[in-house]
Amino acid sequence: MSVSTASVDPSAPMSREDKKVIFASSLGTAFEWYDFFIYGSLATYIAAHFFSSLSETASFLATLLAWAAGFIVRPFGALVFGRVGDLVGRKYTFLVTITLMGASTFLVGLLPSYAWCQQNLGVGAIAPTILIALRIVQGLALGGEYGGAATYVAEHAPAGKRGLYTGWIQATATGGLLLSLIIILLIRQYMSDAAFSDWGWRIPFWISIILLLISVWIRMQLAESPSFVKMKEEGATSKAPLSEAFLKWSNLKIGLIALFGMVAGEAVVWYSGQFYALLYLTKTLRVDLTTASLLLGVALAISLPLYVFFGWLSDKIGRKWIMLLGFLLAAVFYQPIFKAITHYANPALETALAKSAVSVIADPGDCSVQFDPIGTAKFTSSCDVAKNFLASSSVSYTNEAAAPGTPASVKIGETVIPSYVATGLDAAAAKAKKAEFTTALYKALKDHQYPVSEKQAPVKDASGAVVKNPDGTDKTATTYAMAPADQSAINKPMLVVMLIVLIVLVTLVYGPMAAALVELYPTRIRYTGMSLPYHIGNGWFGGLVPFVIFAMVAASGDLYYGLWYPIVVAALTFVIGLLFVPETKDRDLDNIPS
Repeated sequence: MSVSTASVDPSAPMSREDKKVIFASSLGTAFEWYDFFIYGSLATYIAAHFFSSLSETASFLATLLAWAAGFIVRPFGALVFGRVGDLVGRKYTFLVTITLMGASTFLVGLLPSYAWCQQNLGVGAIAPTILIALRIVQGLALGGEYGGAATYVAEHAPAGKRGLYTGWIQATATGGLLLSLIIILLIRQYMSDAAFSDWGWRIPFWISIILLLISVWIRMQLAESPSFVKMKEEGATSKAPLSEAFLKWSNLKIGLIALFGMVAGEAVVWYSGQFYALLYLTKTLRVDLTTASLLLGVALAISLPLYVFFGWLSDKIGRKWIMLLGFLLAAVFYQPIFKAITHYANPALETALAKSAVSVIADPGDCSVQFDPIGTAKFTSSCDVAKNFLASSSVSYTNEAAAPGTPASVKIGETVIPSYVATGLDAAAAKAKKAEFTTALYKALKDHQYPVSEKQAPVKDASGAVVKNPDGTDKTATTYAMAPADQSAINKPMLVVMLIVLIVLVTLVYGPMAAALVELYPTRIRYTGMSLPYHIGNGWFGGLVPFVIFAMVAASGDLYYGLWYPIVVAALTFVIGLLFVPETKDRDLDNIPS
């Protein structure tokens, strides 16, 4: 009979077998998170290839929603694979999950674009449909991965070292993000921007097949967890882990406390502090992807050991208070931290926003909440046209009510630019109206010291051919765009400091989390019980962070308004956790009552 983990001497040094368990579980988990994060890191390129039929704002929202689809289905993956893990075993279940994850990621790199499908098959929507299907497979697989890895490692760990051992698992999620950034940066160093935009963005997806093979080979060397073997030998395996975990009130109550008192806050802090920070730098502040990735990569590398440190510290002083401190600090400091990031990353934009107020003057009945859950809605009213432009240009604005029936306009300083209604216009007229409106807005923004760039570009006719002047030369026109952040004005050391602060908050709430979740449930339903609240929290509360924040900013006009989502969730989690979450660090995993 296997020895209970509770009987292992916690003062003994980590054995070779322990190191192998931690390494294999952590490495596989890092590779799975790498697969998940390359999609998010390359969202701009995916939008251009798979959602090219939509406007810039709509295509980016649709890309975030496709990414979010993988998060939305994660709880269902937790139910399926959690049940299998409690019935069949931990080891074989997360062999299946990593195989599904790696294969679906590799296939994303092979998908044809919307334009190719439209041109060759006559149905461009085939491409984004398959993309979303593969994202769902990824999400289902990841829903079964984390619970298996965390449970497997915790059930091997001595009672006094579960926080330390599982801290390595927690570090690998950030390690996967760091690995994805490193690989993307290395590829970009050896390719032109045009080549990377055309096809080079696919290479990180192709590389996942190598990572998959390595992970599967390593995990096949492992034995089953001692707690599961002991339970199986004693005939104590649950015959219905789903109903026992979620239809029995004592266990369901644990799941609700875990979700609302721990995981929901952890999820929004994790995704806001790392992934949304990258999107904010690149999409909102227009720092180029290479620079932003390097800055975030440095901050991640510096902060990475803190996951293990706070896991170790939670073995000494408890899990609960470390996590609560992280929730409280995030709720208090998110607004000033992101404002500081704006200051150090794009001071020209910050100055313009402060000095030159922009407002949208419109009939409130003409304005929609630009929330498009399936990426197909058309926002064509004069108010929506104006707000769509300003939101995609990272320009904050206020809303002023106009009389009913009044067409919307944008006011910058004392300059007023009338908007237009896009409904009922043919392609040529819509293009001309848009060009007239956006050119006037860009000129006004530039006059008021907003960072706007201009260049000469060829004029093309309806067929795409370049229009010629009478002397045979190409006809050109001035085009405008929001300028990238000035490289010479970026305060890189202070940006790294701000990013480290965000990630330290992540390590506080995430480092002790795996051990705390494992210690809530008895062995017979542990995989199932901990997986569902974890993946509802991370899949729904956390995975939707980029989309919810972006949608809230587009609706309100305030660059920082969307931060109220993670702030409120973190604050509520702090209160619920303070009142209801028990301290679990001294529990015996083999003797938790069911």
